[in-house]
Amino acid sequence: MNLKELRVGFAFCGSFCTMSQALDALEQTAARFGPVTPIVSETAASTDTRFGAAHDFMREMERICGRRVVSTVAGAEPIGPKGLLDVLVICPCTGNTLAKLAHGVTDTSVTMAAKAHLRNGRPLVVAVSTNDGLGASAPNLGTLLNRKHVFFVPFGQDDCVGKPASLVADFVRVPDAIQAAVGGEQLQPLLLA
Repeated sequence: MNLKELRVGFAFCGSFCTMSQALDALEQTAARFGPVTPIVSETAASTDTRFGAAHDFMREMERICGRRVVSTVAGAEPIGPKGLLDVLVICPCTGNTLAKLAHGVTDTSVTMAAKAHLRNGRPLVVAVSTNDGLGASAPNLGTLLNRKHVFFVPFGQDDCVGKPASLVADFVRVPDAIQAAVGGEQLQPLLLA
């Protein structure tokens, strides 16, 4: 498949401190691949934080992608039955969303998009961003590392002294991780120093 024809879903969760990096990754993804559909969790769509206003983030996603943001469970559900995506990225993926993916909980637009997409046996790429990746979220991370069709953007500790359990993906590597996942490969090295 021509990479410019690759239909990418790009889902954002509420790791607000990494939203600007995720927007940069979205921009790189849109430049490299075909049409990109932005998807946001209900929390990301409605929560203003010290990192920015939700409305501003959503407008920027729509500007980059040239299409409306999917922000509801009902809006995300057709992704699977209609085969709308070739690959889905969750960037950033919070510990909460990791847990929901690991345990089959489908109660947000992002988890619905993932469930609907995975039913077609197509790749899901996860860019983890959680303060408890080496703590309470570690079992969920392990479960997803072993799950078929789930791939990860390489990740590492972002502050091993101040936040020793925290993990964050290298968002610059999102496009490479997408390309590897479409070929059925996990981008390596997975763990970054």
